[in-house]
Parts: sequence; C-alpha cells; structure tokens
Amino acid sequence: MPAATRITPFLWFAHEAEEAAALYTSIFPNSRITNVARYGETGEEVTGGTPGSVMTVSFELDGQPFVALNGRAGFDFTEAVSFQVACASQAELDHFWDRLSAGADPAAQQCGWLKDRFGVSWQVVPTRLFELLADPDPGKAERTTTAMLAMKKLDIAELERAHAG
Repeated sequence: MPAATRITPFLWFAHEAEEAAALYTSIFPNSRITNVARYGETGEEVTGGTPGSVMTVSFELDGQPFVALNGRAGFDFTEAVSFQVACASQAELDHFWDRLSAGADPAAQQCGWLKDRFGVSWQVVPTRLFELLADPDPGKAERTTTAMLAMKKLDIAELERAHAG
C-alpha cells in the first residue's frame, strides 16, 4: 500500500469478496488484485471462515486501494455509503454504468445511483453535472436537478438540454 494512503475502503461480503474484486478490477482502468489472504485453522469458530478459503482480497481500483473481506452473512451494504465514479463523457459513463449494473436489480437505480449485484452502491455521474448544478442561475440549476431526478442512468445531453431550458 502506498505510504500516502491513509484511508482504505473495507468491504464486508458474506462470501463474494474474490468475485467482487475480480469484477471491479475488470471494469476500472489501472486496477489489479494485489493480495489474497486465506483463512487458517485458528479462529474458525469465531470467523466462520473455512480453512483455506479466501478471507481477504486486497485490490486497487484506478490506484485507490480497497480490501474485501469474506466475513459472515448478515452485514448488508446500504445506500448510506456509496462510491462515486466521475465520468468525463457519456461513453465513459455508459461503460461504468453498464458493467456495474449488470445482474443488478434495476429497481435499485435512481438519478445516477445503482446497486451492483453484490449490493454495493455506486454513483456514476458525469463531471459536467457538477458544473450544471453549480450554475449561478437558480432556474438552470433547478431544471437540471428536475431532469436528473427523473433519470436512472444519467444522460449528459439531456441534462444540458434541461439546463438550457
């Protein structure tokens, strides 16, 4: 782990840590799995981990370190914590949205947010959205917000049309 990294997101899965890390590293550029640790004999009664099975997977997404744990069931992800993916273009937004939402519940998608098939929440948003929402003209910002709230996957061209009026 780079010395400058102080905070690393730690994701608790029931048993999908390795599968999730493989998916995420296949989606984001400059990503890789850096380490896989396995459960040993010690602590099986406490951890529930079968000796030899994957305990943690350390990985990087576009250089940002993460750790995924195969803990035990019962600790579910919620929308209270999400990962924001800032996209420079509609093509980039489409790439991340389509890959992260594959196999996920479409009902858990709203205004750029989605839950992936593991239940992890992501915000896939164009960087242009922040500029549109920060417009000093409150009418333009309001129209942009109204358009955004009606969308699942964000559409940059439609947001800009709404902003323009």
